[in-house]
Formats: sequence, C-alpha cells, structure tokens
Amino acid sequence: MEEKINNFKNNTVSDFFEFMNEVLTFKLFSIGSSSLTVGLLISLVFSIVLLLFISEIIRRFLIKNVLVKYKIESGTRQSVATIVKYLIIIAGLFSILQTSGIDLSAFGILAGALGVGIGFGLQNITNNFISGLIILFEQPIKVGDRIEVGDIAGDVIVISARSTTIVTNDNISVIIPNSQFIDSQVINWSHNDRNIRFNFPVGVSYKENPQKIKEILIKVAKDNIGVLKSPEPDVLFDEFGDNSLNFTLRVWSSDYINKPKVLKSQLYFEIFKKFSEEGIEIPFPQRDIHIISGGEKLIN
Repeated sequence: MEEKINNFKNNTVSDFFEFMNEVLTFKLFSIGSSSLTVGLLISLVFSIVLLLFISEIIRRFLIKNVLVKYKIESGTRQSVATIVKYLIIIAGLFSILQTSGIDLSAFGILAGALGVGIGFGLQNITNNFISGLIILFEQPIKVGDRIEVGDIAGDVIVISARSTTIVTNDNISVIIPNSQFIDSQVINWSHNDRNIRFNFPVGVSYKENPQKIKEILIKVAKDNIGVLKSPEPDVLFDEFGDNSLNFTLRVWSSDYINKPKVLKSQLYFEIFKKFSEEGIEIPFPQRDIHIISGGEKLIN
C-alpha cells in the first residue's frame, strides 16, 4: 500500500514538472531565427527589472559615495550619474537580448516600424527624451537651480528622461516637458553662481537731501543679514519723477534667490521705519485742480 502511494506521488511530481516544462517552452511567436517562449519572456522581464533596479542603485551610489568626493556641484553630480544610468541600461538591454539567444538582426524590420510609429505618434515623447539628454549634457539647467519658465518660477528637483520637476515657493510641484527648456526662453537665476543682484525702487519728496537718502538706504541694506557684504550695496539716483526723487537700492544676495519678495519686504519695512525716525517724507501723487470762473453760466 505504501509503495503505491509513493508511486502516485512520484507520478504526480513528474507530471507537474512535465506540465511546467510544456508551459515554459510554449512558443509565443518567432523573431527571425529565434523563438520567443513563455520561459524566455519571463526571463527577459525579470532581467530587465533587475537591470533597472541595479542601474538606479549605481546612480545613487555615484551621487552619494563617488562624485561627492570631488568638487562638483550637486546638479552636475545628478546629471553625470543619470547619464551613467542610461548607458548601463542601454548596454544591459543589448547584453540581455544577446545572451537570451534572440536574433538581433531581426530587429531591423522592427526598428523601421518603430521609426514610422515615432514619426507619426511619438514625436513629443521622442522630442522630450532627446531634449532631456541635451539638458543633461549641456546643463543649461541643473538640479538645485532657480529657474523661470513662462509664468512659473521654482527650484529644479528632478530631471528625468521625459520631463523636469520644479517646486514653487508655494510647495507646488510643476512637471514641465523637457522640450520646453530647449524651445523656449528659460531664466536661470543660479546658472553660474547663486549671487544675484536685486533692484528696489524708492521715492522721496523733492525737499529731501539726496545724499542723506543714499546714506540711510545703504545702512539699511548693510544691516540686513540676507544682503551680501561683497559686492557692497549701492544706490543710484534714478530720475526726477513727477512727484518724487526716485532712487534705486541695489543689493546682492544668495540666501533670498528663491524668495526676493521676502527680502524686499524686510528692506521696505526698515526703510519706512528709518524715514519716519528722520522725518523724511514719502510723497504720493498730487494733482492741482484749477476752477475757471464762469462755470455758473453752464449751470444756467
């Protein structure tokens, strides 16, 4: 009795392995002289997923452990590591296909068909991908840069193959296609360095002494911790306005590159306080109205 049970178990196991072998060797379709089976398909999917996982680990390792040892900006490290990731993926895909026994010469027809498809239906995706490669190589923008594109201003946090993600001051993530950075005008506030000069207009009454105004404005600027000591702040006598003497306070800052309105507010608060203490008049638009006699005739 026990012998029969063992034979039954052995037959069941052998039947199961035979069934799995039939499933894995089932031919889905042919590619040139090669055949794509279920087992080969599973192997390809697993290999590609593993390749993507390993390439991402290598990218992060380069950023955090290798490139960080050199005097390279954060954005440049991100770009170099991303390019290495793409190269690993491309080389890995060819290696996987070759070791799987797939006839790569058969992909010539497939490449032609894809070319037609790209020409008609995938223009935007291809354009964005190529634009992403241009951005990574030329680096008109980098991760960490402060940029303006159209009406959107924010910090670059991710540059991917198809799009770039920036975060605004309101903590809103905006995803922009890479082609827009190539085709449109982009303002990069920190392309060379993060030292930016800001110009703030100030107007005072005609009765005030311009030299005294200059001294007050420069002192206010130097007392603000967000204003750089070098280059030093300066004041330009801009023009004789209709109602005021107009000056421009010019200051340099690296801390407020992503929030210039905050620096402007701080300086204006302090300027208003100093002007009040010194009795300096801040003018407002005035108009003189002349009444011509004889208007009563019009009423009658």
